[in-house]
Parts: sequence; structure tokens; C-alpha cells
Amino acid sequence: MLFNSFAFLIFLPLFMIGYWSTRGRARLWVMFLASLVFYAWWDWRFLFLLLFSALVDYSLGLLLENEQDDPARHRLIVLSVVVNLGLLGFFKYFNFFADSAAQLSDALGLHVTWTTLRIVLPVGISFYVFKTMSYTIDVYRRTQRAEHDLLRFATFVVFFPELVAGPIVRASRLLPQLHRDHRFDYERALSGLTLICAGYVRKVVVADSLAPLVDVRFAHPEAHSALSLLIGVYFYAFQIYCDFSGYSSIAIGIARILGFDFGINFDRPYFSRSFSEFWTRWHISLSSWLRDYLYIPLGGNRGGTLFTFRNLMITMLLGGLWHGARWTFVAWGGLHGLYLVSQRLIGPAYQRVVKSLRVPRAASNAFLILLVFHLTCFAWVFFRAQSFQNAWQILTSIASMQDISFASVDNKILVLKGAMLIAGLLFVEVLTLRPREISPARRLAFAASCIWILLLFGSFSGNTFIYFQF
Repeated sequence: MLFNSFAFLIFLPLFMIGYWSTRGRARLWVMFLASLVFYAWWDWRFLFLLLFSALVDYSLGLLLENEQDDPARHRLIVLSVVVNLGLLGFFKYFNFFADSAAQLSDALGLHVTWTTLRIVLPVGISFYVFKTMSYTIDVYRRTQRAEHDLLRFATFVVFFPELVAGPIVRASRLLPQLHRDHRFDYERALSGLTLICAGYVRKVVVADSLAPLVDVRFAHPEAHSALSLLIGVYFYAFQIYCDFSGYSSIAIGIARILGFDFGINFDRPYFSRSFSEFWTRWHISLSSWLRDYLYIPLGGNRGGTLFTFRNLMITMLLGGLWHGARWTFVAWGGLHGLYLVSQRLIGPAYQRVVKSLRVPRAASNAFLILLVFHLTCFAWVFFRAQSFQNAWQILTSIASMQDISFASVDNKILVLKGAMLIAGLLFVEVLTLRPREISPARRLAFAASCIWILLLFGSFSGNTFIYFQF
């Protein structure tokens, strides 16, 4: 079920009625069953996979907490990781690696015939596998107590706002909140409503308006000029940002109305002055997950410079692969790994030059923001392209700088509309760079403005959210 679907507009009020009219375990049952309906709307058969994943990690969590023998606990956590990554690997990567092996054998002249299955990718599997796996790892580390109530744990796993596209809300944050009933709070509900409205504006107004302009350029780069393709790359940078941050905002807003705190998942990432800062602002729940459960266990920045660079590259390469079964995603992750390594190599020298030349801080910050943004856009080409050939065609066409007049751009009115929407988004983000207290009256005015913008500029085509494919 999509947040921007008519079915969800019926589902949510019915759920709210059931949620606020119950208490205790009855409320947990409402949350659990409603979440199953929400997920089953896509394909009910994969409910069994979702519940199996929850049951496995619930059981292993109890065993890990009660087991005192270190070798036995180690075997249990290995089992949890193998089961979780096994599910993810089979459903998400089996065809990918089989096809890659077939292509490699052909390149080597072996001509081996590989038979692959046409496996359907369960929606949200990357998110709920990471969520349950982090739970068992935390129990293993004894930083998290095991949850003994199966209903409560299953509700934690399947809770619908963040089930299929994040944010990845860890057990340490969500489980304690499930141990108590939340009473309706007007100001909290109003805060959640503003997040929901802002999320719909990002998705339905900005992302969905940019989507057709991006799709046609990446599908047929040969039919577009250098300037038109460059516009397509810039538009994709804002499409994916508004699409995913919009979903996160809606999910966090719904949870806030219900009394739950999911934290934040995006914090104006295109204003970052470095790539390490970018990854503390973009998809925060994933980047912190990769840091805590991959980068630090690999050794983090311990062991010297070369080991740090190795750990950064491994983390970002696997982070790229997490997004999808395609080598272009790995290339995207590799580019961000190179950016992080280069930042550590060049950053200190850059700061010395800026200091010696007495470059104003504002000028230096503006340069760094533009640099990080454009290098991020370069990497987005590989993230969006369906193949390396497609990405190379787009990049070489842009680099040729042939026909860079605005007259060569098609759909000029829609392009100008997209540019206007992006400018409005950036203007609002600049205004909100400094957090400030917002009165209830202003929140209501903001929500009303969002609804007006939705009706005026919204693209109600029912486009799915980009991160559903991950």
C-alpha cells in the first residue's frame, strides 16, 4: 500500500480510530494486524517471510540473553546473521550473481549455461532484515535486553509507517516506546501533521513533477542535448531526495501523531560541506547502521590510515550493493568511498591553504557545498542509470558541451516548473537552517499552505516511491 494511494487515505483514518480507542495489548493487536494488512496489500504471500524473519530473531534474542557460554553465543549470532543475510541474498541477489557469473564465463570463453530464477523481490526486505539483525547484534553485545513478549516484538518488526522504506528504527529506540500507551497530545499531533504535509509536498509536488523529465532523459540520452541531460542529472538529485525524504517525513509524522519518536532521517544533505557530513545528513538511519554494524566492527579508524581507507571503501561498496542488485549501485558506493578517502587526504591541505590565504569562511563554505553537491550529482548518474553504457553515454554527452543553449531543451514549461519547485524547496530549507520554536497557529498555517500547494502543483499520477525497489 502506497502512502500516496487512495487505499491508504481510507486505511489511515480507520487505523487511527482503532488505535486511539484501545489500550494495552488490544492496541498492540491493532498495530500488528493493521500493519499486516498494510503489507499484504502489496502481496499477501510475503507475509510469511516477514513473520518468519521476526520469529527467528525473537527466538535467537531470547537464547542470546540467556546463554552465558561465549562460544555458544557466538554461534547463535552467526546463525542470526546467516539467516538474515541468506534471506536478503536469495531474494535480492541470487539472479544478480548468477547472471554476473554467466557473463564472466562467457568473457572467459567457457560458455557455461546458467539457469536463473525470476525471483520477486519482497517489498521492504532490506529494511526489516537490517532492523531485526541489528536487534540480535545488540542483544549479543548486551547493549539491548531481549524482548520476551512475542506480540510486542512482532509489532516492532512490522509497524507499518517504516516497514517498507524506512527509516530503519532500531529496537533500542522503538521497543521501549511500545511498552507504554501513548495519550493523544495536540501539539505533538500538529507537529506530526506538518511533517506529513511537508512529506506529501516533497513527493507529490516536487519528486513526481520531476520524475517524467528525468525518466525520458535517462531512457533516451541520445535524443537530448548536453544541457538537457545536465538538467536531467540535477533534477534526479532533487527527485530522489524529495521522494525518499518525503516518504521518511510522512512515516515520522504518522508515528509522531501516534506518540512515537522515530528521530530524523534527512537533515538538508545538499548543504553539506564534506562527504562525512553528507552521510550524517542523508538517510541517517542507514548510514548510522553501516557505521555501527559494519565500519566500526571492521576496525573503523583504528589501525592506521590504510586500514581506515580500506574500511571506508568496504563499507561504501556494501552500502551501494544494499541499494540493489546492479553493478552501477556498487560503482555509486565506490565513488562515495573514494570521496571519503580523498576528503581525508586533501582536506587538511585545503584548510591550510584557506587559512594562509585568509579566505572568508562564508566563501569557503559556499565552495565546499557546491563541490560536494556536484560530486554527489556525478555519482547519482551511476545510481540512476540502468547500465554503465547508459551512464557513460550521459556523462560523455554532457562533457562534450554540444548544443548548450536553452533552445535545445525539450518540455521547456515543465523544466521551468521543475526549476521553480526546486528553488522554492531550497528557499524553505535555507529559512529553516536554524531550528526555532514554531507556534501551533503557524503549524496550522503551514499545513494549510501545503494542502494548497498540493492541489495547485501536485502530480497525482500515483508514482511509487523510489526506495520501494530497495
